[in-house]
Amino acid sequence: MEKAYKLEFFGEKKGNLFVNCCGMSKTEPLHCFGPAIKPHYVIHFVLSGKGMFSIGNKEYLLEQGYGFVIPPDELTFYQADEQNPWTYVWIGFNGSMAEELVKSMGLSLTAPVFKSDKEKEFAQAVMDMIEHNTFGVANDLRRNGQLYLFLSLIAESAHIEEHGEMDKADYYVRRAVEFIMSNYCNPIKITDVADYVCINRSYLYTLFKKAMGMSPQQFLTTFRITKAAELLQTTGLPVESIALSCGYSDPLVFTKSFKLLKKMSPSSYRKEMQKGETRKNKEYLKQIEDFINQVNRLNS
Repeated sequence: MEKAYKLEFFGEKKGNLFVNCCGMSKTEPLHCFGPAIKPHYVIHFVLSGKGMFSIGNKEYLLEQGYGFVIPPDELTFYQADEQNPWTYVWIGFNGSMAEELVKSMGLSLTAPVFKSDKEKEFAQAVMDMIEHNTFGVANDLRRNGQLYLFLSLIAESAHIEEHGEMDKADYYVRRAVEFIMSNYCNPIKITDVADYVCINRSYLYTLFKKAMGMSPQQFLTTFRITKAAELLQTTGLPVESIALSCGYSDPLVFTKSFKLLKKMSPSSYRKEMQKGETRKNKEYLKQIEDFINQVNRLNS
């Protein structure tokens, strides 16, 4: 008989990422589950033994150090080995970010398996969830924290090199754009962006020129000035405050960058916008809209 400990977490489930269930199991020979579907993501990690996992008409023979993802509403089957049945831990989760996170780790219906040497860490994350199983904000946060840790262990072992060249380029540019969009208000440099996506600056430059038609520095500057133009038009904040809000510690550097891109000073731009729907106004608004659409197309 299977020796298992499983927890289901009830209550309202909403947000970017949240835990649905977790557990650990020491299975009997040939113990199986399915064919069946799950309503949320489930990731199993094998601590010892062997077994078989089947999804999308493909079978995977797995052993200690391997894990597999079950996407929502996908028919799957898995079974313990007859001679050396597996012991595994699992976490079920969902949320608005779940699909994108799973994809970013390199996992999908056609690539559902990963490998890691962090058996102890995977087990500890699930055990911590089980120990903090009661209702309450503190325990909810604790379990979600362990979920992020669990997923980070998988991400550490993700092999982006196994993707095609186009996939790699798209992945790096997407991550770089996301980093810039989240940190443009800070005094970041392109070396910070390159370090974040774990590639060198010259390679990032090549990828950006091909995908965006501009260098990473040009993109960062354009994004900052676009945000500054929005603030000049929609708020009464001083130019110095807008500069600081868009990552410029020196208002003079900000003004120089703004004039280079918009062909007028920040104060002149604000006055122009206050005149109403002039031709220039419409042109500037279209420039902002076009730039935002370009970014959105990359992230879609």
